[in-house]
Formats: sequence, C-alpha cells, structure tokens
Amino acid sequence: MNYPDLRGLLVCREFLSDPVLLIMGEYLLSSDNVNKRNAAAAALLAAAERLGLSGNVWRQYLLYLLCRGNNIAATAIEDCGSYGAGLLRALQKDMHLLRPYLQAKPSDFRFDAFLDDYEPAAPKEYEFLQALTEAMDGADAAQMAEALLHHYKAYGRGDMARYMAFYLLPSGELKGIETFRHREWDDLIGYAVQKEKLLRNTVNFIEGRQANNVLLTGARGTGKSTAVKALVYKFHKEGLRLVQVERGQMKKLPPLMEHLSAIKSKKFILFFDDLSFDEDEKEYKYLKSVIDGGIIPQPDNVVIYATSNRRHLLKETWRDRRDDLDEVYRDDSQNESISLSDRFGLIIHYAAPTQDEYLQIIDHELRKAGVVLEAHELRILGLRWEMEHSGRNGRIARQFVRWYLGNQT
Repeated sequence: MNYPDLRGLLVCREFLSDPVLLIMGEYLLSSDNVNKRNAAAAALLAAAERLGLSGNVWRQYLLYLLCRGNNIAATAIEDCGSYGAGLLRALQKDMHLLRPYLQAKPSDFRFDAFLDDYEPAAPKEYEFLQALTEAMDGADAAQMAEALLHHYKAYGRGDMARYMAFYLLPSGELKGIETFRHREWDDLIGYAVQKEKLLRNTVNFIEGRQANNVLLTGARGTGKSTAVKALVYKFHKEGLRLVQVERGQMKKLPPLMEHLSAIKSKKFILFFDDLSFDEDEKEYKYLKSVIDGGIIPQPDNVVIYATSNRRHLLKETWRDRRDDLDEVYRDDSQNESISLSDRFGLIIHYAAPTQDEYLQIIDHELRKAGVVLEAHELRILGLRWEMEHSGRNGRIARQFVRWYLGNQT
C-alpha cells in the first residue's frame, strides 16, 4: 500500500521531527531495505517499552503523539479554551493524511507480527490515550479531527493531559504525580453535610460560577485531604487539576498564579495540605496577598483549598492574651492570628466520627474486599482496635481493615 506523504501536515507537523517516525519515513522511502526495516522496527519496539504500550503498538504510538498535543491546535485550546473553524478544517486535512497510518498495523509494514499485539515488560494504562483510542475507532477523517479537538478541550496537552495532580519543584516548575493516590467520592463514608458543601463549591467552580476558597479544619485523620483528592479524580475529565504547594513555597505563588492563569482550558485547585504557621513565620503573607488580589491576583481558573488542624492557621500563644500587653497591640496580634483564615470564604469543620460512623467505615471497606463481619464481631474488633490506637477516625479505621485483611488465612 502507498501511504500519504506526511510532509503535507499542517497542524501536526511535530510528527515530521519525531525520532521514531523519522526512521520509519526512511524505511518507507527505501523500497523495503531490510536494514532500514529492522531499524524502524527496533525504534518502535524501544518506544513501546519506554511508554509501556500494548496491542497494536504502531497505532498506539501515533495516538500517544496526538494525545501529547505538541501542535498549534492543542496550544490554541490551552490558551483560549476553544478553537475556530479554521483550525478544524486544517486538522481535517491532517487526519486525511494520518488516517491510513492509524488504520495500519506493524505487520502491514512487514514488521514481525508480534508487534501487532505487543506485550511490554511494564504495561501502562493511560486514561487519556484510552479515551482517544475509543473516540477514533471507526471514525472518518472529519470525525477524527472533531474527536481530537474535543479531546484537547477535555484533557489538555502534554503533562496536563497525562497527570491529574502536580507538585511544585524548587525551581517553580510543575511536576506531574505519576501515582496519584485517591479514593472514589462515593467511598467517603459519613460527613454528608461537609461533603455536600465541598462538592457544591467545586461544581460551581468547574461550571464557571462564583466559588469560594475553602479551608477544611478539624480532627486529624477525618478525611479532609482525601475528600479534596477524591474531587479531583471525580472531575478530572472536566479539566480539573490539583497543584500541591508546600508551606515553604509561598514566595512562588505569584509566578505560579500567572502561569496557571494562561492555561484557559483547565481549572486548578491549589492545595495546601496540613497548613499552619508558627508565630515567627511570615510566609503566610504571600498567601494573603494572592487571595486579597495583589500584583498577581488569584485567577478565575484557580481556587485555593487548604486543610489544617488549626481553625486560625496561625499559632496563637498565651503571650498574645496576657493582661499586661497594651490593649491596642493585643488586638492587633489577635486580629493577625485570624486574618488568614478569614480570607477563606468557606470554612468546613470535620469533627471526629461517632462510634457508629467509625464502624460504618470499617464495614464499607471490608465489604469492598468481599468480607462481611457479623455486627457484634465488627463492633468488638473495631472498638478494640480503636482503644489500642490513638483515637477514632477514618485513617485508623482503614488501618484496621488493612490489618484484618492481611491476617486472614
């Protein structure tokens, strides 16, 4: 079969400089030179192992390149949040050229047949790749172009497509979290009122309505951080991403806000986990400045969620309350101690679970693993575990479940 000349690509011209496709191009122009064929097959094999691609690795590799979105269409959607008719027509032209390649399998190029259904040493599942694969199945060129543009709107490009969550490097760059530990939203037991408030605020944010910054306070191990991560997983297909920032990185907030504001296709939760400041720390002022609208104000596509065991975030000492301190200065000190938490429009408190809620968490987690305990046995074992540990909360409940499941024969 004669395959189209990819030098006619307009939007996806990054294909012309891809190392694997360059070697493949040399082979296709060589009248089936055996050495060039083996070189192309070896390059494809190496890419499949590096990326953990399974099945028809030729098609999967091409789709992976499209998913990464190093092209003008994905960039335009990232910058503007949408695309115009001109880009759609240009991409339709590209898909006419690429479609025959996407329908091919390695053996069609006289590569070894095992590459048609390849099994890598460490297979990886990319949700964004699976979604595009399903969207492209059975589609014509015009439908492929629309599917790809919709994909960029939903998932983004580059690391924004590959990862749901990021952390901030010392350099100020974002680094994707390869293994983002999260729970399903429906697996969060109890705290119905708190969950509803957090869910409604997040939905408002995603849908472009007014939303508040949120402070989740309360007892340790009650699932504050877990709830935030579960929301990110629940809405990541709608473009929600999480960026975790450490307490010592507050000075990087202004440039970070500027960077995130430029990614119009995404919504970001700026996440501060276990946030609190000692009395001699001043970095909290950077966070106050961002929330209050300093030189680099908080963008519309960024909301701040923080968890803390302290309601007021800043440590307040008895010295701040002593009677011999001048009344004016005592008021200033106390006002400063609550000024940061007051910047959060929504404050959600998580108290320690009741005994029944604690046992419900254990029962739910055990049932997920296919284990059902009689009510009296569940109560005896669960309460014994509670007394042997540091109180009663969701974390301790799940520790019991891991212990119980690990010790069953």
